[in-house]
Amino acid sequence: MAETESTVTVSFTVNGTPVTCAVEPRRSLLDCIREDLHLHGTHVGCEHGVCGCCNVWVDGELVRACLMLAFQADGTEITTIEGIEGPGGSLSPMQEAFCAHHGLQCGYCTPGMIMTLENLVKENPAPTEDDLIDAVSGNLCRCTGYHQLLEAARSVIAANTNHG
Repeated sequence: MAETESTVTVSFTVNGTPVTCAVEPRRSLLDCIREDLHLHGTHVGCEHGVCGCCNVWVDGELVRACLMLAFQADGTEITTIEGIEGPGGSLSPMQEAFCAHHGLQCGYCTPGMIMTLENLVKENPAPTEDDLIDAVSGNLCRCTGYHQLLEAARSVIAANTNHG
């Protein structure tokens, strides 16, 4: 991490691509992702870590990008919604399920919700209903009432259980 008078140079890998950014020390990872790297799939919501719109993976762990400073990500591997793919660059099974079960509505919470649910299934391929409810409890959705989102996740979990 090299420093100048007003910026810090950070390097990390985002969705498999190494990047270097000069950021102010107080710049959030969220602002760096959206404004410096032009990856707009990660949404700005509350900027207080409450809504889950900005969820990304940092070294495989689910992180609220609005609460992490960009310089804290130096040397890490970051995955945003743009980095979640299925076979051959297609939509991931969770993304497909959100489409099939109408879990998109306005779409604002969708990237963070998908990152959360992909993380849940990655860590626990056969989560219980309580695990599922607990996982999405940190994400705010104002449109769907969570029914379609949960149906989408359940369909992916069922498919994993039947094919795993």
